[in-house]
Amino acid sequence: MDPLGARSQFVDIQTLPTWQQQLDEDGEEKRLVRSDSMLSQSFPSPFPFRPDINRKIILFVGDIALLNCTAVVNTSNESLNDKNPTSDSIHQLAGPELRDELLKLKGCRTGEAKLTKGFNLAARFIIHTVGPKYKAKYRTAAESSLYSCYRNIMQLAAEQSMASVGFCVVTTTKRGYPLEDATHIALRTVRRFLENHGNSIETVVFAVSDIEESVFKKLLPLYYPRSEGEEKTCLPLIPADIGNSEGEPVVPERQIRITEKPGSIEDECDEDSLELDLGQVGTHAFARMEGDVDKQRKLILQGQMSEAALQKQHQRNYGRWLCRARAEDLSDIAALKALYQTGVDICGRTVMVVVGRNIPVTLIDLEKALLYFIHVMDHITVKEYVMVYFHTLTGEHNHLDTDFLKKLYDIVDVNVSGMKEKVRYLDNLQQLFTCIKPEQIDIPPFVLEYDARVNGPYHHSEASGL
Repeated sequence: MDPLGARSQFVDIQTLPTWQQQLDEDGEEKRLVRSDSMLSQSFPSPFPFRPDINRKIILFVGDIALLNCTAVVNTSNESLNDKNPTSDSIHQLAGPELRDELLKLKGCRTGEAKLTKGFNLAARFIIHTVGPKYKAKYRTAAESSLYSCYRNIMQLAAEQSMASVGFCVVTTTKRGYPLEDATHIALRTVRRFLENHGNSIETVVFAVSDIEESVFKKLLPLYYPRSEGEEKTCLPLIPADIGNSEGEPVVPERQIRITEKPGSIEDECDEDSLELDLGQVGTHAFARMEGDVDKQRKLILQGQMSEAALQKQHQRNYGRWLCRARAEDLSDIAALKALYQTGVDICGRTVMVVVGRNIPVTLIDLEKALLYFIHVMDHITVKEYVMVYFHTLTGEHNHLDTDFLKKLYDIVDVNVSGMKEKVRYLDNLQQLFTCIKPEQIDIPPFVLEYDARVNGPYHHSEASGL
């Protein structure tokens, strides 16, 4: 108790409203809710409405050093002596003993989490972590390191049986990480940990500044929807890349591939066949031992390059575009909801939807649209999938020109062999539902309304097959 009954400067997290309780206060549901005509048809969100998890989440605008959580998070540098507003406040309130304790830790590597006492703080512990320095060229590495920060903090909290943990924004301004990108990783990583391992953790507080608050309020409903309506409304806004089941960024190039006798090459093969057979080794960066690029380009112009070498050249070109797609901010293209993944058809194949009316060709950057297509489809095309194109109510301003389609063909190397036999033209949704169950495809409301007006209301019947 404070002397003379003076009011404590510390904040009791039990008095703060949870994220679920903030629903009525800020009116988010009213702002987000749209027509219910398609909500029953929507494919489930990867982050469904979980009131039990929402009651663990608190968004607090203020100084993290004042929270009486079991532990608060301090973001620092590798030497644990960074000067930033969060660290300065924690050090000031914790006292000089904290600095002496940090010297014993002998630093902290990027992505790691280390524990000290809280000393004069209301929090019993301080978890120190080091966020990554951000450069667009090394975005993948930065994403993985930032995920490790949040994951290791949560892991440490669970191992120490902590009831509550207060997070600051781990990435500081001087490290250059885009705030919105970093927030996506923070929210999804914490959400996945609470789902899979967080039974013992009762409260997670995101302590933010006035500037950071708007970004967190914008993105929290995507990962912690507070009603079924909010869940379905936010579904189109969720990024294509949401990581694996733990929220960890998925990097296909780093996945282990095992092939039968990868280095098996006949002794009598000549130089040309040797280059061809090296394709058996793998497609990861280390295995792509490339020859003289200028010589290869000259052979292409002369029409003398082998089919295998041409394929190798194409893979290299596609790799460059894929790297650009992963480094670029494509949220404006994603918000159009012109291309998205939904459920599966009756054969279990992934269903991708293209909505022609949602492609404002004259208003968007077509190169960014191309990058978004590559980004979304890269992990889809490794197995069988179905593409559903809605042409309903499209106009001339929605039609992609031949230059765009040619560029797409050249980069993605669409296999047109036998494509004509695979295309099916359907007159109404009744026919579509014989191939894909209604609950497995997210259909735009205007398509549902148009089909009901032209063909009459849909009556459910058993799917008859493809």
